[in-house]
Amino acid sequence: MDAVVTADLSRSTQGSQRGMSLGSRAAVIVAGICTFIVAHPTQALLPHFRRIYHASELQVSLTVSAPMLAVALCGPVIGVIAETIGRKRIIVPALFGLAIPTILAATSTSLPILIGWRFAQGLFLAGIATVMMAYINEEWPPSEVGSAMAMYVSGTVLGGFLGRFIAGLVTAHCNWRWSFVVLGLLTLTGAVVVRRWLPPSRHFVRSEGAAATLRTAVRHFSNFRLVANFGMGFAMLFALHGTFTYVNFYLAAPPFGLNSAQLGSVFLVYLLGLVVTPLAGWYMDGYGFRKTIVLAALMSLAGMALTLKLSLVVVIGGLALLSSGTFVLQAAATTNLGRVAGQARSSAAGLYVTFYYVGGSLGAAVPAYFWVRGGWPATIALLAAILSLTAALGFVAGSTPGN
Repeated sequence: MDAVVTADLSRSTQGSQRGMSLGSRAAVIVAGICTFIVAHPTQALLPHFRRIYHASELQVSLTVSAPMLAVALCGPVIGVIAETIGRKRIIVPALFGLAIPTILAATSTSLPILIGWRFAQGLFLAGIATVMMAYINEEWPPSEVGSAMAMYVSGTVLGGFLGRFIAGLVTAHCNWRWSFVVLGLLTLTGAVVVRRWLPPSRHFVRSEGAAATLRTAVRHFSNFRLVANFGMGFAMLFALHGTFTYVNFYLAAPPFGLNSAQLGSVFLVYLLGLVVTPLAGWYMDGYGFRKTIVLAALMSLAGMALTLKLSLVVVIGGLALLSSGTFVLQAAATTNLGRVAGQARSSAAGLYVTFYYVGGSLGAAVPAYFWVRGGWPATIALLAAILSLTAALGFVAGSTPGN
């Protein structure tokens, strides 16, 4: 199997020019956009849902955590399937399927029904988020994987912004239901683009069967660097989603008093990640994984500290630092995943996605306890402690030659 992986990387290097074609670059970015444009749009609407459904912060936060929980549950299964039937054959149907529950969410007549449709979205999201990482690690030459992964993460950054911004804008000027219709149609359009432009896998090697893939997946847990990489995913998304879920309640209350459209506009800070993340991919390719994660973690923690200042400009600046640092951490962790996983990359990616989205799901729910009892300072204290684990885990995950 090691010989197969070595030959696989050799073929990838020989096909670098084809792998980095304009069409394949665009398809990777669009897939990233589609993954996140429907993943978190309800974050900007949480104060609105709390009001119209007369619900608690914890109850409405389930609209954020439900799809992440679904991804976490399905990620390993999708990873195993992808090792036997290929990459694009999962990515494209998942994108088309994702549009269905997104549009149907607009028909929800109660909060539990909306949460149910959000969970259904996560079932399809798993097919994209899990398999794209394996696809990139296989189809791009090793020296360019960091840059390619940064392109994908840049797409997720843009999608994350667009989903929240569109949801907030449409809700403020029309109705929250129409926001899901718009997002569903955009997802459908993206699915058509990815189907047309994403090249079929050239370096995919089919596994010997589901049983062999499962055995390999179990062996992943004996790889301490890989387990540390899983932990990085858990910690970073816990911190990011915790911050951007509860900051909506923070900014909707005095002295800020922002409405849905204004809360959606706050996510403009995500766009800084479109500049920072590709630069981080270049930096990581040149200077290594460990230096990248230390710099990114310090950036994120500084951003968290700034949000404690009762000034909207300073809070937004802090959120920009936090989000950009976390996007760099995400690009670094997903790139390192392919380097330390070795064989059965899709099953490794599936396990990573499980840890990643379990962290995000808990990050959207657990801080409710701290928010109710200590407000924003208590919430940030918890999230900073979790994020601090990322750098420590990264040093373990990056303990390979050259890092």
